[in-house]
Amino acid sequence: MRQNPAETLRRVLPKIREVLHVAGVEMQLTAAVSFLTVLQEESVSIHTYSHSFLHIILQNLEHRDAGVSNAWLETLLAVIEALPKETLRHEILNPLVSKAQLSQTIQSRLVSCKIMGKLANKFEAHIIKRDILPLVKTLCHDVEYEVRTCMCRQLEHIAQGVGSELTKTVVLPELVELSRDEGSSVRLAAFETLVNLLDMFDSDDRGQTVLPLVKSFCEKSFKSDESILVSLSFHLGKLCNGLYGIFTPEQHLRFLEFYKKLSTLGLQQENGHSDNQLQLQTLEQEKKYISVRKNCAYNFPAMIVFVDPKNFNLELYSIFFCLCHDPEVPVRYTMAVSFYEVAKLLNSGVYTIHKELVTLLQDESLEVLDALVGHLPEILELMTNGGENSGSESKLLSIPDLIPALTTAEQRAATSLKWRTHEKLLQKYACLPHIISSDQIYYRFLHRMLTIILTNNVLPVQKAAARTLCVYLRYNRKQEQRHEVIQKLIEQLGQGKSYWNRLRFLDTCEFIMELFSKSFFCKYFFLPVLELTHDPVANVRMKLCYLLPKVKSTLKIPTDKHLLQQLELCIRKLLCQEKDKDVLTIVKRTVLELDRMEISVDAEQLEKEKQQNDGRSTNINDKMFEKKRRDSKTSSVLAKSITLSVPGTSSGTSAGKEKKSKLVRSQSFSTQALHPKYSNIDKCPNKTSATGYTSSVSGMGKSCMLSFSDDSFRTRSTGNSGNAAFSSSSSSRNMFNSSDQKNGGNKESQSRRMSIKHRKSNS
Repeated sequence: MRQNPAETLRRVLPKIREVLHVAGVEMQLTAAVSFLTVLQEESVSIHTYSHSFLHIILQNLEHRDAGVSNAWLETLLAVIEALPKETLRHEILNPLVSKAQLSQTIQSRLVSCKIMGKLANKFEAHIIKRDILPLVKTLCHDVEYEVRTCMCRQLEHIAQGVGSELTKTVVLPELVELSRDEGSSVRLAAFETLVNLLDMFDSDDRGQTVLPLVKSFCEKSFKSDESILVSLSFHLGKLCNGLYGIFTPEQHLRFLEFYKKLSTLGLQQENGHSDNQLQLQTLEQEKKYISVRKNCAYNFPAMIVFVDPKNFNLELYSIFFCLCHDPEVPVRYTMAVSFYEVAKLLNSGVYTIHKELVTLLQDESLEVLDALVGHLPEILELMTNGGENSGSESKLLSIPDLIPALTTAEQRAATSLKWRTHEKLLQKYACLPHIISSDQIYYRFLHRMLTIILTNNVLPVQKAAARTLCVYLRYNRKQEQRHEVIQKLIEQLGQGKSYWNRLRFLDTCEFIMELFSKSFFCKYFFLPVLELTHDPVANVRMKLCYLLPKVKSTLKIPTDKHLLQQLELCIRKLLCQEKDKDVLTIVKRTVLELDRMEISVDAEQLEKEKQQNDGRSTNINDKMFEKKRRDSKTSSVLAKSITLSVPGTSSGTSAGKEKKSKLVRSQSFSTQALHPKYSNIDKCPNKTSATGYTSSVSGMGKSCMLSFSDDSFRTRSTGNSGNAAFSSSSSSRNMFNSSDQKNGGNKESQSRRMSIKHRKSNS
């Protein structure tokens, strides 16, 4: 049908129709389910479906096997929801008249009852009154009690289809008559239908018709009709609140006493009855009584509303105590499930049921504990903060009993095989920072969570304990305790001998990133996490790689710039040194993801650093300018003093000698060979001070050169001490060579003058 519906309908469906007449139970059930699936998947239009499949369904409704008949009936009831009214009228409603007659089989009449209940919501009220209600009356008076019971249970749907008026005039009289039927199953069906239709009756019908019937059921339930007892106990809460407005004080008290009696049914031995009387009870009766008490526990919140929460201590506390201490687990389980509803209803008086909370927490059955844990955070919050009338003294007194009960419950769950209950309990214990003090959590619960992480063998339990521990750490404000826990996490988990503990450390770090600030994680856990890149176990490194994007998201620039460098270094090491193929594949994938990530920027910190850098550069520029200004003044003064100290020659001669000296000096600098020790000076990335010195020393005396050399040394020392030392040595060496060259130049000029004089004398 999914691939080729047209060909299936043309070639396959006729074969199925032929085979179903002689098919066995398995094939019949499979065909019924397949037809229903075709309808639900809407493989064909509803018109095509009704034309091709509806007749096959109707033909197999009265199969001799009850299971097969019910399967085809379920398919038909689903089809009725989708079929148009005209098809329903011609194909189903019209043939139904003959199928509901007494001459038909019981199976046929039972099917007719259920079909009429379904059709009641598909047609208008006048059509139901004309075509369906006569058949309903006939089937309500059927000779077989199974048919009467089935039709009685369909009266609820009939009433919803015909409306309140016809319900009052037609349906209610039928229910009253069926409630007096000789068959117990018919009476039970009538009672339950009556309770379900309670909202459709007005106050007059409730007071004059429904209430007398309910009172009659209650009186007979203990005497002659115990078959209705379980159903009566289940619906008692709904009945009491539905009829509340028409009860007299005496009737109100009578129904309350009836509930109390049902709550202790079967516990006569505790009330002084002999063992012989208890032994006379059959096993079936015992099961029935347990069901009754369980239903009373289910209805307890409704009974609190019935008596008013203000009267709880006086009217219902004793029953509440009995139900919480009932010897049967199903009863205590039901009380644990409804405990939160009871606590909400009591509001300011919730402190009165604290002892029962402790009792259920310490219950020997883990099923009871599991039921209670579901709403444990809300219950504990109500216990400690509930209501204005519950004074601080009662809250403080409740805590010492509560903490041992909570620890006992956790230890019992830990020693059992039901790890899901243990996991659930640990998850719910994360609410304790809102309930008790951080010191109590630190000494009674926090170290226990760490022990569970280290020793438990169930991964979900370990993760639940790790997250709860992080919550406890989050709300702990004492720095000493915080640092102690952080140190233990790093040493015992992050640096633990077992790789399993190191994996749990990464899980814990993930919870810390979820619950704490980014700066907290970076301060305490960033570097310990990165240390696991060198872990000898591949699974640890692999889990770390999956976590690295979250780790990087905690960084802020420029505050965490050094941590970013560490992260990049670790990734490079993983890429270069990783030998495991699976880990390397994940590393490469993680690198691509990290490259796409944007690191958050701390704008405020960035602005502060920018301002500091601007101020520092301004100060440096001012100092450099001041030094240059002083140096220029000093050099000019020295130059003047040198010029004035030259011995008696004319200005022209001195100027000529100075020019000659400059020429000789420049030639000596250009032709000077460097010492082998400094032959690699050109390889230095920074410029040496020798060049700057030779270019600026011309026109100055020896003292001027010394002064400039010292200034050059000082400026270099602020940037690079090594270069400064090199500059100083080269400057001093150049000065020494310059002096030698000057002396050599003077001797040469003297020898030239002597030779000229000698030539003149010869001439």
